[in-house]
Amino acid sequence: MGHDEELAPAVQSILATARERGGGERVSVDARSFPAALERAEREGRVPLVAEVKPTSPTTDGEHDLDPVETAEAMVEGGATALSVLTEPEHFGGTPEDLRRVREAVDVPVLRKDFLLREEQLDTVAADLVLLIARFLDDLEGMVAAARDRGFQPLVEVHTETEAERALAAGAQVVGVNNRDLARLEVDLGTFERVAPAVEGSATLIAESGIGTVEDVRRMRAAGADALLVGSALMAGHPRKTVHEFTTAERQ
Repeated sequence: MGHDEELAPAVQSILATARERGGGERVSVDARSFPAALERAEREGRVPLVAEVKPTSPTTDGEHDLDPVETAEAMVEGGATALSVLTEPEHFGGTPEDLRRVREAVDVPVLRKDFLLREEQLDTVAADLVLLIARFLDDLEGMVAAARDRGFQPLVEVHTETEAERALAAGAQVVGVNNRDLARLEVDLGTFERVAPAVEGSATLIAESGIGTVEDVRRMRAAGADALLVGSALMAGHPRKTVHEFTTAERQ
């Protein structure tokens, strides 16, 4: 959806390379339940956190040379409810093999985070959840159905109220509100606060991007976030320690 010329150059480049990628043999997944993981976190008094293993990105300086598996294990030890693993290679330094290794090493749900534009691209690697970005999918309903056919739990990412309505109409049960505007790559936590009412009560609601402090965690939770997806803030410091701080934010 949308026109490429409206997007930041970095995002245009990501989409150009994404269009070139295909898939493999059809994937069939016996997924670990994301709703069950959220319920367990809430029951144990933890803020549900999807911790992201992200080697680099167009919006961060440099690369992180931490081992993906060791990083993922540290995040889970810190209290992460689920993990997100980048599989986009050219701009984020991720690989399907990273996800495969991480999922074998942990027992929490793992999200595949990538720019998926066609059904065949779902057939790359097994994961428990898969990211679908509403802005870039004309047939969002078809991609949601195709993901579920393979056993994935689709996380549909939106940035506006209109996209949120499209996500719900497509049958999304997990909706992520991205605080980063992909047109300009600017972050505004107010985005979640504006969009959340269009989703709240109809789907599991995840706040994404720009969450860098305990105060941000509390703000997003107060605005209705069932869970938070955090990447850069975790990779920039000590993943286990920061995950623990964020997941215990409501006890501090």
